[in-house]
Amino acid sequence: MFWPMLAIALGFLGIAVLGVLGIRVFIEAERLGRQVTHTTQRINRAAEDLERAATDLAHTGDGLR
Repeated sequence: MFWPMLAIALGFLGIAVLGVLGIRVFIEAERLGRQVTHTTQRINRAAEDLERAATDLAHTGDGLR
């Protein structure tokens, strides 16, 4: 009777560990998603700044002629 009870307890413990690890993976995936969103916004802002600077530079070059 000891071995079946031990097997059931270890099975339950294994499922509990997998559940905890699954929750941790989910939390880290959400955090990664937020970081990707933030980085994408920063890249878009930098691209807009670069485009604005290039436009200003082109206008400055037109005035030199």
